[in-house]
Amino acid sequence: LEMICRKLRLKPGDRMLDIGCGWGALICYAAEHYGVQAHGVTLSQAQLEMTKRKIAERRLGDRVTADLCDYNDVEGEFDKVASVGMAEHVGIDNLPRYMNKVRSLLAPGGLFLNHAITRPAKRSQKEFRRNSPERRLLTKYIFPGGELDHQGHVLDCMESAGFEVHDVEGWRDHYGLTCRRWAERLEANRESAIQLVG
Repeated sequence: LEMICRKLRLKPGDRMLDIGCGWGALICYAAEHYGVQAHGVTLSQAQLEMTKRKIAERRLGDRVTADLCDYNDVEGEFDKVASVGMAEHVGIDNLPRYMNKVRSLLAPGGLFLNHAITRPAKRSQKEFRRNSPERRLLTKYIFPGGELDHQGHVLDCMESAGFEVHDVEGWRDHYGLTCRRWAERLEANRESAIQLVG
């Protein structure tokens, strides 16, 4: 959360949008630690309810809001926009439209941070889109309904939408460690997990 806020160069009074705000961690953190006016959108009713409880518990109602809303329907102008772990659900073919929508929400001089999981590029787009065993595994077990792009195409879409790309950072090694820890904790709590989901 801190790294995202620093990368966005948040400052008091900034109007910040979090597309796919999940459980509200970023919007609450940004308001508490950086004094921004934060707004989050999600497609999950459960996430929205928990986010609203978190906002109320932390007494952030004057600085933080959240809505059940598709990113296509967001209106307004924001100084900073974050999208963390959401672009994977947009779809490769929809990515240009997504980037154009985000660009239309940014105030002049605004900043956009897009954090998404990617796959390495292949020698050709045809090979990249081939339904390989790796891709089948990802879409069946890891990201059902998601589609992982490669960094080059994401950057093409951003620049085509009018973004000036200032920074690209790969966190792939960190995410591998994160996945390993998730798996270890799931295995350590196997019986509880089975009781929870069958």
